[in-house]
Amino acid sequence: MQIFYSDHFVLPLPPGHRFPMSKYALLRERVLASDLAVRAHVPPAATETEILRVHSADWFERVCAGRLTEAEERLIGFPWSEEMVVRSLRSSGATVAAARVALVEGTAANLAGGTHHAFADHGEGFCVFNDVAIAARAMQAEGKVERVLVIDCDVHQGNGTASIFADDPSVYTFSIHGERNYPFRKARSSLDIGLADGTGDAQYLGALADGLTCALREADAELVLYVAGADAYEGDRLGRLSLSLQGLLARDRLVFDACAAKRLPVAVVMAGGYARAIEDTVAIHFHTLETAAWYCHAGVGAG
Repeated sequence: MQIFYSDHFVLPLPPGHRFPMSKYALLRERVLASDLAVRAHVPPAATETEILRVHSADWFERVCAGRLTEAEERLIGFPWSEEMVVRSLRSSGATVAAARVALVEGTAANLAGGTHHAFADHGEGFCVFNDVAIAARAMQAEGKVERVLVIDCDVHQGNGTASIFADDPSVYTFSIHGERNYPFRKARSSLDIGLADGTGDAQYLGALADGLTCALREADAELVLYVAGADAYEGDRLGRLSLSLQGLLARDRLVFDACAAKRLPVAVVMAGGYARAIEDTVAIHFHTLETAAWYCHAGVGAG
């Protein structure tokens, strides 16, 4: 399986910042030290053309030039830096690259990405550019697919992605998330399943199974972009749900089995994860990649 990483493009965050930047390097190190059959690549940056299919020219230009207001920086949660721009472009490029590979080999992964709170004209919640939306539009513009399904299992609703594709039925957005968690004003996805605080494995997996059946039927997609957040975990500082490590592994298998039944290629992005023990977040992401590697080895979604 081909994977794309950008963990050496590090944001200069202030001491005590709650974003777990180190998880990306730890994840890559664990993957490369494992027996997973992977080929690892540093992705190219997303191009201006790719970005502007999704984001406004004003937002793109002001991000790149460092002309964000203090309010915009607070909304993102990061102080502006040149490193933030480079990382955001590389991470978006990684998802575009993973989508291209998935269409040929069945699956591929970005070891970061999942910046689903970025809207067309602003960023939010640690998200500057929306890599999933950029990849969906890139595959459509390149004539590789007409219809895309976004399966978003991050505990926080993919409000930016939902907003970007609100009036476009060619990209179906399915989000299963904590109803009372961030963002507190939800956008409207093609399908939203909002769960109560404390939802555990059995209830979550039942709701996900129902949602997948509906989404796969209605989307009629040729490509899946899987936003595999680790933050539904019971030990997550920002999660508010109660999935076990075993429950999260079952979640990944459920998603991939459902896509396998339709022989759909899947590009995976990691999205959020804020466990009290960073090793737990890394383990959850790693098990997602293990499941993806099996899917790729089986050639289920290969074109």
